[in-house]
Amino acid sequence: MTALVEVQDLAKTFEVSPPWLNRVIERKGRLFVHAVDGISFAIERGTTLALVGESGCGKSTVARLLVGLYAPTHGTVRFDGADAAATLAGSGAAALRRRMQMIFQDPYASLNPRWKVQDIVAEPLIEHGLVTGKAELQARVAGLLQSVGLTAADSEKFPHQFSGGQRQRISIARALATEPEFLVCDEPTSALDVSVQAQVLNLMKDLQRQRGLSYLFISHNLAVVRHVADRVGVMYLGRLVELAGKAELFARPRHPYTRMLLDAIPDIHMSGRSRTPVQGEVPNPLQPPTGCSFHPRCPHANERCKAERPALLTIGGVQIACHAVEEGRI
Repeated sequence: MTALVEVQDLAKTFEVSPPWLNRVIERKGRLFVHAVDGISFAIERGTTLALVGESGCGKSTVARLLVGLYAPTHGTVRFDGADAAATLAGSGAAALRRRMQMIFQDPYASLNPRWKVQDIVAEPLIEHGLVTGKAELQARVAGLLQSVGLTAADSEKFPHQFSGGQRQRISIARALATEPEFLVCDEPTSALDVSVQAQVLNLMKDLQRQRGLSYLFISHNLAVVRHVADRVGVMYLGRLVELAGKAELFARPRHPYTRMLLDAIPDIHMSGRSRTPVQGEVPNPLQPPTGCSFHPRCPHANERCKAERPALLTIGGVQIACHAVEEGRI
């Protein structure tokens, strides 16, 4: 299979310095956060790559970089073989935006409360000139709403008249309006109840099968990831530490951080396996640890881990950045 999306050495740095006068008075330099710090991955057509990790590890920044809401500090995003940043800066921007869309985390914030659902879902159709008359527009909106489990009559309502799960369905209908090939889903179910989460996730899987969609699915919930993903990338402090097929990752997690995340899931089968509770806190991203950024929390860390940053290597068919795995200590 060919990769639809290829990300190479992608990085994004934000300046979080105090105002200039404060820095002069306090004699402090400028402060930068490396939100995404040189990650690489590929997403094949019709598949789902999930990115997981604790809050603040850079997952949502990756999502915004992929759809062009942020410009990368360095590195490239290639979509269907072409450089996405160069395309978005040129005449092909509208055509590329049609092919990739984003579903945001909070359906309460991502829908305009003063617009009817008809206007919300119709906006991308009008913006991209995909319909000609009013009757065709209404028919397309009705079809999109029905494809996500709502009714044509819902188009006359306002967002506040819907539940959270229904609002997220409206967001999905809006994202599907341009018939995209690639959807970036930034924690699309985290604001929803568990039973509603399952409905929305099943809907997304059905749509993927029907339309051949490719997903980048961002979540901190490993149960959700297990349900939707084909491959899973584990992020820690802006870097990928493990990238593997879903079955392999859940059956045999290699990186100590991946193991800690999986050990934090309640063991409802009471299998009796030994568990390591998640130790410590995520370090301050303004002052990340030297060497491997996970070493202050890692039970397998040695002097090399504290001094040398591990590269993402392919070991046994799994991409992993860990000196202990590389040396066979785990």
